[in-house]
Amino acid sequence: MFSKDTYIRRRQELKKLVGKGVIVLFGNNDSPANYPANAYAPMRQDSSFLYYFGQHRDGLVGVIDIDNDEEWLFGDDIDVEDIVWMGFTPSVADLAAEVGVKKTAPMKDLTKMVNGQWSMVNKHFLPPYRFDIKIQIMDLLGIHPSKQKEAASLDLIKAVVKMRATKEPQEIEAIERACEVGYAMHTTAQLLIRPGVTERFVAGQVDGIARSLAQGNSFATIFSQHGEIMHGNPSGAKLEEGRLALCDAGCELDDYCSDHTRTMPVSGKFTQRQLEIYSIVEACHDYAIEVAKPGVKYMDVHFAVCRLMTERLKELGLMKGDTDEAVAAGAHAMFLPHGLGHMMGMDVHDMEGLGQIYVGFDEETRPNLEQFGTNCLRMGRKLEEGFVITDEPGIYFIPQLIDEWKASGHCKEFLNFDKLETYKDFGGIRIEDDILITKDGCRFLGTKRIPYHPKDVEEFMATNNQ
Repeated sequence: MFSKDTYIRRRQELKKLVGKGVIVLFGNNDSPANYPANAYAPMRQDSSFLYYFGQHRDGLVGVIDIDNDEEWLFGDDIDVEDIVWMGFTPSVADLAAEVGVKKTAPMKDLTKMVNGQWSMVNKHFLPPYRFDIKIQIMDLLGIHPSKQKEAASLDLIKAVVKMRATKEPQEIEAIERACEVGYAMHTTAQLLIRPGVTERFVAGQVDGIARSLAQGNSFATIFSQHGEIMHGNPSGAKLEEGRLALCDAGCELDDYCSDHTRTMPVSGKFTQRQLEIYSIVEACHDYAIEVAKPGVKYMDVHFAVCRLMTERLKELGLMKGDTDEAVAAGAHAMFLPHGLGHMMGMDVHDMEGLGQIYVGFDEETRPNLEQFGTNCLRMGRKLEEGFVITDEPGIYFIPQLIDEWKASGHCKEFLNFDKLETYKDFGGIRIEDDILITKDGCRFLGTKRIPYHPKDVEEFMATNNQ
């Protein structure tokens, strides 16, 4: 939690941006795993509620009455029977005081006030993503869950995105701390990788670091020898000599996230073919750092990287033809079917639940939902100082995609399908870091750099065998 003044200031700014009406921000509740007393733990508070009200306790709703300049925290105090099992919890009034909120009431009074003094004013809420909150909104406002996404307040969405997109110095410090844990997670994986160890074992050790040094994972760890699967879950398969292992993992610490990806040779040494592809991804990763800066569209950074990737793949004989025409046709998406990166902060895909068109795009930059690959671009808008985004180019050889494009002749003038056939067993490579847009450019977040240059990776992995 930050200082009381932080939350007071944020709520005041939110009032100015939204202008009028009543803002209702729902906190999250415990989510039962298989029966009510056995909940998924620890509870994950809603990020926007945290941003403005700062409290992690379940069963809270924050209300900001803009017209009357009043702020409320609604929730029920914990009784002694719950204290016996869960320990002492401050009263709702005490929680409110910690973040500068003067008015509190039990949850039952929220319905009374919504139907009473707030009945005739515009009520702003964000798109819900949990079923219990959808039911709560239906009970409170009479809006069916199927209609709530479109009924959510666009004024509130835009205001929250505007505020949360630009990170305050204290938020950047929190992300830096999360990146330090991310370093420990990924270097642990690099030291454990060897033939015969299972994917599940390595991923479990990575997750243990996140739970030991932070609040836990910022998303489910991706660890797989099938790097061509974007979100490959760790399996019981043993790591095999000559293959690549991809690890995409991050943590949450002090309510802020890290997100990194590294790809390592199971044997500890890259083969020549692996090194050829890896060096392209490495170059693309580093090139993005050179060109990303305030005023530049991240969509333009993405396509600059795609052009570099295409040029290098042409040198290997995997692509052919005019580079600009190939990228315009989407031929590069055979190898890179996702965007260069996404916003990051309190959520690992920061604010994605509010609608990607509002988070990753602006009035000047609109998404292209028609072209394969480009339709997965999460971040295209003009960069601003204080944005935190990921830089995560990759090259993947997806057998089913190769077969489908070859059969249909899609982009055949830009792709060498005969040579692609020989890469069907390759897997995939991704390198990802978190970057901060600064006044004049950008920089990596975290004081330690997880090894990613090929020589550094091989030398670091070798330290476990000395």
